[in-house]
Amino acid sequence: MKNKTYNKKKMLVVFSIAVVLIVSLMARLFYLMVFDAEHYQKLAKDLHERERKIKAARGEILDRNGVVLAANKTVCTISVIHSQVTEPEKVARILAEELEMDESKIAEKIQKVTSMEKIRTNVEKETGDRIRDYDLDGVKVDEDFKRYYPYRDLASRVLGFTGGDNQGIIGLEVKYEEYLKGINGTILTVTDARGIELEGVAEDRIEPVAGGNLRISMDYNIQSFCQQAAEKVLEEKQADSVSVLLMNPQNGEILAMVNVPEFNLNTPYELNTEVAEEPLSDVELQERLNRMWRNECINDTYEPGSTFKIITSSACLEEGVVSLSDTFSCPGYRVVEDRRIRCHKVGGHGQETFIQGIQNSCNPVFIDIGLRLGADRFYEYFKQFGLLGLTNVDLPGEAGTIMHKKEDIGLVELATMSFGQSFQITPIQMATTVSSLVNGGKRVTPHFGISIEDGEGTVLEQFQYEEKKGIVSEKTSETMRMLLKSVVEEGSGRNGAVEGYSVGGKTATSQTLPRSANKYISSFIGFAPAENPQVLGIVVIRNPQGVYYGGTIAAPVLRSIYDNVLPYLGIEKS
Repeated sequence: MKNKTYNKKKMLVVFSIAVVLIVSLMARLFYLMVFDAEHYQKLAKDLHERERKIKAARGEILDRNGVVLAANKTVCTISVIHSQVTEPEKVARILAEELEMDESKIAEKIQKVTSMEKIRTNVEKETGDRIRDYDLDGVKVDEDFKRYYPYRDLASRVLGFTGGDNQGIIGLEVKYEEYLKGINGTILTVTDARGIELEGVAEDRIEPVAGGNLRISMDYNIQSFCQQAAEKVLEEKQADSVSVLLMNPQNGEILAMVNVPEFNLNTPYELNTEVAEEPLSDVELQERLNRMWRNECINDTYEPGSTFKIITSSACLEEGVVSLSDTFSCPGYRVVEDRRIRCHKVGGHGQETFIQGIQNSCNPVFIDIGLRLGADRFYEYFKQFGLLGLTNVDLPGEAGTIMHKKEDIGLVELATMSFGQSFQITPIQMATTVSSLVNGGKRVTPHFGISIEDGEGTVLEQFQYEEKKGIVSEKTSETMRMLLKSVVEEGSGRNGAVEGYSVGGKTATSQTLPRSANKYISSFIGFAPAENPQVLGIVVIRNPQGVYYGGTIAAPVLRSIYDNVLPYLGIEKS
């Protein structure tokens, strides 16, 4: 009797436990089906679906006339799917032959148990088509895009280049990445539990959206003229580098920007100069590449030298501390505090007017008017002219002006600053500031980007740029145009004169630091027509060998460019 009672109790306990377990399982099942359903549906879907990207075509970069400067080339990405490969040895052998790769490395990738393993990207389309024709199980050939630059080294530091995933690395490619990159599409295929794609099940496909085309202010022909002229003087003078910048001083549109030696945009990781016999370390190679990619028009500063006398003259005329009839005496030097500061003409210019002083590029004249202006007002004009900020050109990495603090500007610093020494600016800053002083007093923003367009040429977005008026008065600007015209016609800028055209400009020869190295920078700024400037150019030659005077070697470079460019732009001879 006791045993029967015990057994009944035991069965009741077991039954109760079973009921609890069943209820718990049902509750858990209910929770999974109702509250966690979405999560597990996604896991199931992921298990049976495989996603492949379809690369979007990157937007092209077009010059102002529609010439394609950066385009796309169709290439292929070769991948393998481990679970679908039925003849691994054959696949490894064929891919190794077609892709010129190590067969054992391909075999290793085939054996990897992953949803998809990339073998190689940026494969030529012809090669990809041949691999597709083999019809190998588990081998996928997806079409992709590779950036292609039809003019190789033209404007290399301006256009920039793209990386392995077609993303912008330097230049306009990275600055306008948001507009150029487009939106990738996808291909979705369904597989069984073993990862084998199911036949007869339609692929889901989301089409890619191509990036917008970037139209820029650069003119292919003008850029070519400038690059040829720069390469010629680079070779003749065995210089370290030459920069040329041409812009419209009325609206800031950049027509050309050259930095020679340029590099091949289709092979941007190959150095453009001879490499030493000993191989470079990875760090050394990267340093050399970084230097090669630098845009010296905007990334590097220099002492402007006598071209800065344009800015000193404008400030002093605007302030009223000098007039055109003022006379000066140049014995060949000026003593400021304990410093004897020389003029480039050792014997001096003797008695001269202010007009003759700027024509002769006489340092003592500019020391005198700089001291009249004073450090405080000089610094304020630096600020007013925009020299203490950036130009905001639409390229990455613009360098700022390297300038004394206001409280550190003594008489000697003020004297040397007045003729363009003891501080540094970029060529783009120099060209932009001079533009504002000869265009009537309007500070423009230098730029390349004009608009974003679709493939049919319809404008999707038009870019606008800031302008600031009242930099100097129209009277001062008119006076500067007249003075700088006289410099080219009668003064140190004679070699910048262009037959049939009125040109204004200023030459410069500055010494780099340390002075003991005896290295020089020769430069020339010129604009035409002098009465109503439509194009302004700056030429900067770094470390020329032999004769290094700006008026002798830099001015003729811009003259040769203007001989071609001014008629090309339809500017009539005067």
